Amino acid sequence: MVEAMSLRDARILTFDVVGTLIDFEAGILACVHALDPAVGERVDDAEILARFARAEDAQQRRTPELPFTQMLAPIYTELAGDLGLPDPGAHGAALRASIPRWPAFPDAVRSLAWLRERFRLVALTNADNWATRHMATTLGEPFHDTVTAEDVGVNKPDSDVFAYCLGRQSVHGYVRTDYLHVAQSQYHDIGAAKRLGYRVCWIERRRGRAGTGATPATATITTPDYHYSSLAELAEAVADEAQGRPEP
Repeated sequence: MVEAMSLRDARILTFDVVGTLIDFEAGILACVHALDPAVGERVDDAEILARFARAEDAQQRRTPELPFTQMLAPIYTELAGDLGLPDPGAHGAALRASIPRWPAFPDAVRSLAWLRERFRLVALTNADNWATRHMATTLGEPFHDTVTAEDVGVNKPDSDVFAYCLGRQSVHGYVRTDYLHVAQSQYHDIGAAKRLGYRVCWIERRRGRAGTGATPATATITTPDYHYSSLAELAEAVADEAQGRPEP
């Protein structure tokens, strides 16, 4: 049983990146609409994202060892068949190639910079190393360390990802009770980390919107230790506990 924890008691914050810090849904939609400007006449954006989520779920089951960002080509092939998108043979690499243009959420860069002054920040991501480097640049290089699916050989929610990170950070003196795992995905992160005994913070980026967007759905919603709709709210909560607030 994980005991109650003050946010200030955490020493290390591990972050899901894609979907929590990087707005991959905006990146996916921008890429799809650029490839096929008429796609919106056939299907709305919510359905594009829902079909992406189903394709990702199926692809991860087929190739659990492949980093998410290397699944984008076969995911595009499936989307092309579903949505009538341009030829996967010529455009299959387009989603992956668009990663450097995927935007950070508006609150991410400033909040991460503020949190970095108070915690050790570690990216814990299903991306590969190439994609993670680009996303870290987009985010202003906030991480003290990164752990990727390419490093581990599997994707979250596999427990090996969390175990690898725990071992890697232990050389710096961190133990499990020092951690707070911060993520938006119930499917990839929140349930898995909670079952492994981590304290978790759910950044519910889609709060108030129907469905799970481009993230595969899960049958059970795990109750997190902390629950916010943005990273800025997490930073504000940390500041409130310390009787101060981030600069406006």
